[in-house]
Amino acid sequence: MDTILELTLQHIQIVAVAVGLAILTGVPIGIAITQDQRAADTVLYIAAIIITVPSIALFGVMIPILSLIGQGIGYVPAVIAILLYSQLPIIRNTYTAIANVDPALREAARGIGMTPLQRLRQVEIPLAIPVIMAGVRTAVVMNIGVAAIAAYIGAGGLGQLISRGISQTDPRQLVAGALAVSILAIAADFFLLWLQKRLTPRGLSVKRG
Repeated sequence: MDTILELTLQHIQIVAVAVGLAILTGVPIGIAITQDQRAADTVLYIAAIIITVPSIALFGVMIPILSLIGQGIGYVPAVIAILLYSQLPIIRNTYTAIANVDPALREAARGIGMTPLQRLRQVEIPLAIPVIMAGVRTAVVMNIGVAAIAAYIGAGGLGQLISRGISQTDPRQLVAGALAVSILAIAADFFLLWLQKRLTPRGLSVKRG
C-alpha cells in the first residue's frame, strides 16, 4: 500500500501540473480564437491532429528533441505530452462556451458601460465555466491513462506497476496498477464535477436545476 500511495502521488503530480499548464494556455487560446473563425478552425484542427498521435509515438519523438537539454526521458516529456493531449478538450470547450454566450447578455453588459475585458471577466467567463470545466474533466480523465504509459519513459506513477507486472509476468502488480489507475480516474472525475458545481454561478445552477 505504501508503494501504491507513493506512485499515486507521483501520478497525480504529473497530471495536475500538465493539465494546470494546459488550462493556463488552452483557455486564453480558446477565448482568443472566438474573434476569428479561420484561426479557430486552424487551431482546433491542429489540436485534433495532436490528440490522434499515439502516446508512445509522441514520447518517441520527444526523446531525441528533449535529449538536447538533458530531459529526453522522465518527468518533463511526460508533462509535455499530457499538456499537448489536454489542449483539444480545453480549447474546444472554451471556444464553444464563449462563442455561444447569449448575444442579449453581451448587449446588456455593453449597455451598462462594461469594457470588452469587463464583459469577458464578469459575464462571459462565469457563464462559460460549466462547459470549460467539462473540458478539463475530459482532459484529466483521459490523461490519467496517458500518464500510466509514461512509466515506460521513466516518468514514474502507477504505470510502473503495470509495466513491472507485464515484464515480470506478475498479474498481481498488473491488476493492482490497472485498478489504481481506474479508481484514480473515477475519483478525479467526481472531484472535478463537485468543483464544477461550486464554480458555476448560483443563478445558472438554479436555472439548470
